[in-house]
Amino acid sequence: MHDPVILYIIHGWTLDFNHYGTGNDVTDLRASKHDDVTTLELNRPERLNALTAELLEDLIAALDRAEKESRAIVITGATPAFCSGADLSSAKAGSSGIDLKRVTDLMNQLYNLNIPTIAAVGGAAAGFGCSLALACDYSVVSSKAFFMLAFTRVGLMPDSGATALVTASIGRHRAMKMALTGERIYGEEAVAIGLASEVAADQDHLRTAQLRAGQFAQGATLALERTKHAINATSIPKLDDALERESQGQSFLHSTNDYIEGVSAFSEKRKPVFSGN
Repeated sequence: MHDPVILYIIHGWTLDFNHYGTGNDVTDLRASKHDDVTTLELNRPERLNALTAELLEDLIAALDRAEKESRAIVITGATPAFCSGADLSSAKAGSSGIDLKRVTDLMNQLYNLNIPTIAAVGGAAAGFGCSLALACDYSVVSSKAFFMLAFTRVGLMPDSGATALVTASIGRHRAMKMALTGERIYGEEAVAIGLASEVAADQDHLRTAQLRAGQFAQGATLALERTKHAINATSIPKLDDALERESQGQSFLHSTNDYIEGVSAFSEKRKPVFSGN
């Protein structure tokens, strides 16, 4: 299996890199660099940028490289979504098709990065996508963007650090409502309650995020580094514990009849009939 070709754009020049990640030849992740800002774009629009095992590995590798070569990172998704969560087309009984240990690695990587990260959210940020956006230090959303935790609709619980990240952002009762009901929280409300940093005009979220990243990249890098780590340590000091708790809970739920029914219903585009076991 060949490494994916990642488009790396530097000052208008497009270069091909064949050593970015461990996926296939499809460019499911695109990276571009302008000055000191790297933009990473999830590029599976036909699947609403849903996460696969290959894309996860590519993202981990790209973040590692971007931290070494840049002073700020923007993460976005190809229109029309940011990321709709795990790709359930590869799910089966006993597994979601995604290694939760590697998801934990990614979330810890984002948490520990020494440069600012900005999510540019123009559409659905659901499941893993919600966690990915919240794990960034700053987020710019369009008014049509929305955050959602729909895990219980397929017999699962939130993972990818969502139980800690969402609760730290909006508080226990609001997080509980979001997780138990699977509601959608759109751009302006997301900013108002603390799920996002600012709203941009429709279709302008990426440019706004890149401009903000440019400001961070020109700032006092060491001061920004110490600031983000201090706020993270205060607001989500036990992210590791949450990730481990989620992993254990999700592993159990993957073996339940309700999960099997949830995935079947999703694939067959019907309402699930849960039995409670």
